[in-house]
Amino acid sequence: MAYLEPKLVTKLAQKQVLTPGLVQMVSLLTLNKLELTEMIQQELVQNPVLEEGTEIVESIEPTSEIEIDQGAPAGETDGTDAEYQALSEAAARDHCVGDSEPTAERAVETAAPAEPEPVDDPYADIDFQSFDNYLNDGASRPRETEIFEKPSFENFLAKPPSLTDHLEWQLGLATVEENIRLACHSIIGNLNEDGYLCAVDENGREVPITLEEIAESGEHTLEEVQQALEVVQRFDPPGVAARDLRECLMIQLRILEEDDTIVAEVVADHLHKLQNKQFKEIAKALNRPLNVIMEAVEIIQQLDPRPGQKHNRTQPRLIEPDVFIVKVGGQYTVVTNEDEVPQLRLSPTYRHMLERDALNKDVKNYVKDCFKSAVQLLKNIEQRKHIIVKVCEAIIRRQTDFLDKGIDQLKPMMIKDVAEEVGVHPSTVSRAVANKFAHTAQGVFELRFFFSEAVNGPMGNGTSLLIVKRKVKKYIETEDPRSPLTDEKIAQMLKEEGISVTRRSITKYREDLRIPSTHQRRVRS
Repeated sequence: MAYLEPKLVTKLAQKQVLTPGLVQMVSLLTLNKLELTEMIQQELVQNPVLEEGTEIVESIEPTSEIEIDQGAPAGETDGTDAEYQALSEAAARDHCVGDSEPTAERAVETAAPAEPEPVDDPYADIDFQSFDNYLNDGASRPRETEIFEKPSFENFLAKPPSLTDHLEWQLGLATVEENIRLACHSIIGNLNEDGYLCAVDENGREVPITLEEIAESGEHTLEEVQQALEVVQRFDPPGVAARDLRECLMIQLRILEEDDTIVAEVVADHLHKLQNKQFKEIAKALNRPLNVIMEAVEIIQQLDPRPGQKHNRTQPRLIEPDVFIVKVGGQYTVVTNEDEVPQLRLSPTYRHMLERDALNKDVKNYVKDCFKSAVQLLKNIEQRKHIIVKVCEAIIRRQTDFLDKGIDQLKPMMIKDVAEEVGVHPSTVSRAVANKFAHTAQGVFELRFFFSEAVNGPMGNGTSLLIVKRKVKKYIETEDPRSPLTDEKIAQMLKEEGISVTRRSITKYREDLRIPSTHQRRVRS
């Protein structure tokens, strides 16, 4: 019988290992301008050899992705003194020039006579300002006592209150029993961003949740949960803590005192027909005139089907272009946006420390390691800039019509084609365009926006998938509401323009654009 026991086994395997320098290069390539600025600020704090200057002292030529010099491992110092000497001579000269040139401030300090020592003032302890404040009237009141309007502290909040914060605040003001209050906390904790009562399964999908499940998970009684639900549903925003759309709308109608009217009957019994705009069928079923049903529909349209969204709005994303694509002399050129990006240089002070023979060996090795890290960072930053510029130049060559005429002239373009043109791996291009934006004559666009698949076009030429979706949306926007276009008809219209797509593709594009089906778009008079 074989027994399990630990053994030492030698195994020969071949695998790709990324050096620290290449790992840093890959991580730098995915950063946009704002993230790069933050990363450089952190390096300035961690690496004492790096300094922030008005211009870059060292000029490091960009190299290919494979030819990046990774340097020797930490602890090996042989053969690197010459590199450090070459890298820091310019910085040392710059430092010496700055120290040797006399400035105007120094000249004034040298020529100015010495100030006489102050004589003790016997009246220095008297507060004359208090007497002036007492004798002066309001018109001539000193500036120190003027009252200025200060900004509200609400403008200094780290983040706006969420739906949970808003409901918990109201719960703190409500007068309820302690066991009901605990059940209210359980209900508020099971609300999604839209304000509906639901749970999340193992796959991250939202699923309905019953009051019995809330009672079991929170160790409450079913009666306590029911009372807590009634308490939370009276909170702001109206319609919160509903279990479905019908209940959400009915809660809002109850607050508007419309729960005993024809409006409530439409929501309670004919919500599906209302979603399909079958107004005649609703009028026939309720035995009411059509104009009465339409008045009820107008009231329903003013209700909020997602009451929690007003407190869960996503904050606007700060976007700053990484490159500017400008036209100079009839040709487009790429200009990198380096405003507010710290310009790095090597410190001459630490270079002088390496020249001291009496310097401690451990300190000397530490400074050399810092120089290695700083040189590698400068190379990687320059390499990042070089790759982004090359990718943008490839985009310009393929999307000149878009830059001149607009989005309708956007051509299909694949990442692998640009990678072959630039001479790098497709993953490098994918990282170079991730989360980066370009300012063009047509507006600010994400670099990934220019890459799209192609569909069959006239005479075998490809048409961008984005253009096809725009055409589908335009057809639907200009259709007759009483006789909307079917997916088959839209495919036929595109075929007449030379774009061959199937009906299933049109259905997929319409669903991606979140456009209802033909039956749901039809308006029945």
